[in-house]
Amino acid sequence: MKIAQIRELLKNKRVGEEIHKHLWIESQKAGYSIGLERATDEWLRLYSEGWMKYNLPGKLSKPKKEKSKVSKPKAPSKRKAAKKVAKK
Repeated sequence: MKIAQIRELLKNKRVGEEIHKHLWIESQKAGYSIGLERATDEWLRLYSEGWMKYNLPGKLSKPKKEKSKVSKPKAPSKRKAAKKVAKK
């Protein structure tokens, strides 16, 4: 994920709530406060893409691969192969 995407994502109020939930849960597991910075880093690394796919499906778009201009030769279809065999 690019820096610009991360900055935009962190502006979202719901993301802040999710990070604070992560902070609370992980701090409870550890027995001490893991800190907001660590919680933010972990949440972005582990959960941000899944959260975006579910909550913001239009925002997370992967760049499309350009198709090469050279096309591969197509294999003959089974139907054409069957006709050739039938003609013989």
